[in-house]
Amino acid sequence: MQLAFSADQQVLAEAFGQFFSRESPTSVVRRAEPLGFDAPLWNALGAMEVWGSDATLSDLCVIGETAGHALAPVPFAEHVVVSRLLARPALLSGDSVGAISPREANAQGIWSIVPAGAIADIVVGLDGDEFVAVASPAPFAGPANHACAPLADRDSRSGERSVIGNRHHFERSMSELKVITASMLVGVAALALEMGVEYVQQRHQFGVPIGSFQTVQHGLADLPGRIDGARLLTHQAAQALDLGRVGHNAVANNDITDPHSLASMALLFASDIAADATARSLHFHGGYGFSDEYDIQLAYRRARGWALVLGDPTAERLALANRLWPSAVRP
Repeated sequence: MQLAFSADQQVLAEAFGQFFSRESPTSVVRRAEPLGFDAPLWNALGAMEVWGSDATLSDLCVIGETAGHALAPVPFAEHVVVSRLLARPALLSGDSVGAISPREANAQGIWSIVPAGAIADIVVGLDGDEFVAVASPAPFAGPANHACAPLADRDSRSGERSVIGNRHHFERSMSELKVITASMLVGVAALALEMGVEYVQQRHQFGVPIGSFQTVQHGLADLPGRIDGARLLTHQAAQALDLGRVGHNAVANNDITDPHSLASMALLFASDIAADATARSLHFHGGYGFSDEYDIQLAYRRARGWALVLGDPTAERLALANRLWPSAVRP
């Protein structure tokens, strides 16, 4: 199994790491709140020709991790999925923003709490058994939320509407969204670890850096391995989706190749490590971690918010369990 990035992926990681470091410092992240979208950053990202490239899903996860590490206030994951699905010129150029609704439309045809719904020109999602794309004006407003994400309800029956597939196609797109979101959460976790290590070396108590205390060291020492594990699982899921095979779930043999199961596993694992890494780093900042002045709170909020907008994690775990043990007897 390939554990390291390929040469091409290493180039991607370095190029986009430098791009987001330059174009999306935390001052830009703060400037984008509360809507959670920075148009200049989005335009600059479009100039990087990400959309419409021949990049694999695994390659896009490399870029997604750099976006997550920068807490980039752009709908990277959502737009990746929609641009790969529709390949319309306006989406590929970045002139239009795409979003996908994780939740089916209700009886009135409303998609609720759509990620990037506040800024999207085109939204795709399920309306009954139809997987549809609807082009309509973005509201540029939505409910306040923990991660300052551009969420909004959208109408699946108002606007330029076209049927693009069925539930099978929707499931595939949702798995892609989970995998790209997982990559971004890996980036958030890595950022939180860096913030924590930097702070505990600077902060002194009793005449020594607090990083010299064993309890602090132990709180950070196990994070790198778990972050690497989340990254590995994310790329395994991405590669399985790229292959397009049915796969199987032989749990007893620790042999899981079903791409949809792997996508759920990647999202859940990355969500857990991002939440844990940001919580530890925030608490090692002491009282400063709970103040707006320090950047760790930006990562802490996004580690939770980005995962929650895709749905209830408990429901995701139950759906995964049903995939892994379909014949299990449950009350």
